[in-house]
Amino acid sequence: MYPAELVKPMREDLTNVGFEELHTSEAVDAALAKEGTTLMVVNSVCGCAAANARPGARMSLQNEKRPTNIVTVFAGVDKEAVDTARGHMIPFPPSSPCMALFKDGELVHMLERHHIEGRPAELISENLIDAYNEHC
Repeated sequence: MYPAELVKPMREDLTNVGFEELHTSEAVDAALAKEGTTLMVVNSVCGCAAANARPGARMSLQNEKRPTNIVTVFAGVDKEAVDTARGHMIPFPPSSPCMALFKDGELVHMLERHHIEGRPAELISENLIDAYNEHC
């Protein structure tokens, strides 16, 4: 598990733009049970989270259509919450970072690490915006 002081700025990269942090299994289940659309970002300390995933997620929120709810869990920190979130992302294998869009609790769009790593934040944002325009 990573120390809280190490991940604080990485958490704030998303919470400062309105993402709600989820720390427990119950919080994840409650967030995904809400009506409407929910973007779940599995945050990470890796370089592709810093350079691609978090900036891409932030940029995507500038779109006219956007998720009703935006939430995040942190891999390597919030183990219980991350495991529960990943359970909702089946059949996709666990990866971090990753991003999933849910509509009324059902998974409708997924960006796995291999869709994020090595791709510019703008491309990740465009991918998410396309999903928002279709599902939100």
